[in-house]
Amino acid sequence: MTFGDGGKGEGKMGRDTLTKFKFFGVWQDRQEEAWLREMGKQGWHLSSLFPLVYTFTRGEPRDDVYRLDFIASGKDSESYLRLFRDAGWEHLGSLTGWQYFRKPYEAGEAAEIYTDAESKIQKYRRVRMRLAAVMPVLIVTVANPAFGRFSSIRVFVAAVLLLLVYSLVRVSLRIRQLKRL
Repeated sequence: MTFGDGGKGEGKMGRDTLTKFKFFGVWQDRQEEAWLREMGKQGWHLSSLFPLVYTFTRGEPRDDVYRLDFIASGKDSESYLRLFRDAGWEHLGSLTGWQYFRKPYEAGEAAEIYTDAESKIQKYRRVRMRLAAVMPVLIVTVANPAFGRFSSIRVFVAAVLLLLVYSLVRVSLRIRQLKRL
């Protein structure tokens, strides 16, 4: 999916584009936001995103704050996006339910899209529900004898299922941590 200014990167570094392959777990949104900010400070601005693939466009170094939100459906998306626009956030695009926002850093301003723990908890609950919804399909696929005992499909799906379970645990721990605030 392309968003922002559009990217020209094809898995390589050119004069004006840079493609990076990087994995962030669904519980690591803060780390992803910090990484995107550091890239911007180096003059690389997010222009397109595909799972595990980030494409950046070269520009003047600047200090932009990135924030990610998760919405499970597109219901009322125009009013949702208007709320962020009115608060000064640029919507860069979305990927698998994650919404990417950016705005210039301003000293003394809390550059947050959620300022209270309960709103953050609700975001992670939406993530957890999406993960849980995928789980039955993966379990049925792993249990399906038609794929053979150790087929590559079965092994791959089992690995994805383990990552999903780990992600559910990490998101649940994040929710518990936020409840203590």
